[in-house]
Amino acid sequence: MTSYRIGVDIGGTFTDIVLLGSDGTIHTKKISSSVGDYASAIVEGLGEVFGEAGLDGGMVQEILHGTTVAGNAILEYKGARVGLITTRGFRDVLEIRTLRMPRLYDMGWIKPAPLVERYLRMVVDERIDAHGAIERALDPKDAGRAVDALLAEKVEAIAVCLLNSFTNPAHELMIAGLIRNKAPAMPTSISCEVLPEIKEYERTSTTVVNAYVMPIVARYLRALRKGLDEAGVPARLLLMQSNGGLTTDTAAAERPMNIIESGPAGGVVGAQAVARATKLPRIITFDMGGTTAKASMVEDGEVTRAAEYSVGAGIMIGSRLLTGAGYTLKVPAIDLAEVGAGGGSHVWIDAGGALQIGPQSAGAVPGPVCYDKGGSVPTVTDANVLLGYINPNHLVGGALKLNAEQARRIFALMIAEPLGMTVEQAAHGAHQIAASNMIRAIKAISTERGRDPREFALFAFGGNGPLFACGMASALGMKQVVVPPSAGLFSSFGLLYADIEHHYSRTFRRLLRKADLQQVQRAWDALADQAMGQLAVEGFTGGSARLRRSAALHYHGQSFELTVPVPDGRIDQAMVEQLEEAFGREHEKTYGHRAGAEEPVELVSIRIVGQGLREGAGVAQRVRSSRAEPEAPAPRPAYFGADIGWLETPVLRRSDLSTPRAGPLIIEEYDATCVIPPQARAGLDPGGDIVIEIA
Repeated sequence: MTSYRIGVDIGGTFTDIVLLGSDGTIHTKKISSSVGDYASAIVEGLGEVFGEAGLDGGMVQEILHGTTVAGNAILEYKGARVGLITTRGFRDVLEIRTLRMPRLYDMGWIKPAPLVERYLRMVVDERIDAHGAIERALDPKDAGRAVDALLAEKVEAIAVCLLNSFTNPAHELMIAGLIRNKAPAMPTSISCEVLPEIKEYERTSTTVVNAYVMPIVARYLRALRKGLDEAGVPARLLLMQSNGGLTTDTAAAERPMNIIESGPAGGVVGAQAVARATKLPRIITFDMGGTTAKASMVEDGEVTRAAEYSVGAGIMIGSRLLTGAGYTLKVPAIDLAEVGAGGGSHVWIDAGGALQIGPQSAGAVPGPVCYDKGGSVPTVTDANVLLGYINPNHLVGGALKLNAEQARRIFALMIAEPLGMTVEQAAHGAHQIAASNMIRAIKAISTERGRDPREFALFAFGGNGPLFACGMASALGMKQVVVPPSAGLFSSFGLLYADIEHHYSRTFRRLLRKADLQQVQRAWDALADQAMGQLAVEGFTGGSARLRRSAALHYHGQSFELTVPVPDGRIDQAMVEQLEEAFGREHEKTYGHRAGAEEPVELVSIRIVGQGLREGAGVAQRVRSSRAEPEAPAPRPAYFGADIGWLETPVLRRSDLSTPRAGPLIIEEYDATCVIPPQARAGLDPGGDIVIEIA
């Protein structure tokens, strides 16, 4: 009997559902996101897919889910009422932060309010030094007083973060035991378990964020599990993490900090899998949906990860120099740059008379003006309809009819006439400004990381990514664009390609050349045992369990580190020399220079990733869609700027590119539209990807 794996990705405008059968059959569904109750919307959406495909829940092997629940709780300040216990003298770490300014020269910028109000931050009189020695022992009565005070305030979760606990967790573990005794059901986040690493603000912030979203994520996962069970879908539930690996729903409820940026990660993981399968050495992923656009980089088959990021900072404009706007999470995450430019982004004129795009969005409700659901502000999607790029009768396979005349009227009234332009000139201007905003995101993860985008292919997906990709690639000097099958639902596909991952780290500061290498080996072995133990609990042993090591390094005296992979094998002098050379190369690649051989390199943190290799994961070799390809519509005029103007443009199906064709072309599919401009040529590779060569 055919079994199915399901990928479900919730976006700001649409929720995407993909069913991949063991026989290679794919069923897809795109439904409007339901902000009020994501869990029931998923269950109802699955019911629709089952009804259309003639399936039942017993045929489902596993459900893989990318969710925005944790991130939204922070953005909307709807997390738990959290209490914090910390060392005396460090009560205000959350407010002092790191003094980084996200907007230069803006003296009016106000730091976001701490997630724990000051009266809910309790201190205990204890002290552990940087080497783990107890300078002042923790009095159990003092610890009990702090716990009782928070319980009296009826907090919903407790975070514990004591000074230097990463070197000696004894005091934190004592407080954790007291909390368990006094309030066994209290969600508790302990820094020595959450993030045993240096840097007080980063560790405190991460521990608090974890506590802040624990009750919300736990309730959501319980509701989703209950809904699936009642709908007759007993399959195991796996969540996408910010780092690009999957985790169980149980682990996600305990460490929700790992799924804050769950949503954007799926597409990047899918792009990595396709790049490996098609032997593309370097790609920049470009994911444009209805609300935002995101860019990331896959180099030599490996996803680029950041060691920390901010959440709740609004749109991530994408500069590694301008940080500090949100709440810091020091956990591995796919290195993403994000801008507020999606199909639903508002097009507006500022006080100076300049045309602007976003970051406000029409979302799923009321949506763009052309949706005819009450939207009154023109959007990027409206502009693309007016340019002839989007078929008013075809969006989401024709299920969503668009009112192009209403879009034209509003666009003329609010944009074109005030600017003294024709409607197509104003719409094309909006299209170009949206593209330029998204180019900033691509530069943030390429040129700001010491990489030249001209050496990469642009891998475009999302409902709007293939529509903008060629123009952006041309502006950046990139020569190739790749658009995967079912591009509009590709983030859901990425979930199907991922493996289970658990990330472990520990601060372990040593000058490499002077380190006791046996001690370093024992520290890594301890992390490896922890990872393998967790994988074994989840049923991954033998060949299905794999470990990958990495190290955070910097030159002695530097404040920030770079992470390099650590090959398998014993930590000996040859390995030390190999690590120093790998760090030097990465430093030169990132910053354009490296120090001389005499400059000592310091090991800052050791890291292990435990991977559970799922059976059936990876890019399917023979995939066929259950959705019949419709007849290609008639050609229609499309506008390609003032220099070219309107061109009668053939509208094709993806399969029509089995014989390569020259642009201009429009490829219409159920979930996305791909625009191929003049001076470009497109064809299909053996995997069904559209490969576009830019002249």
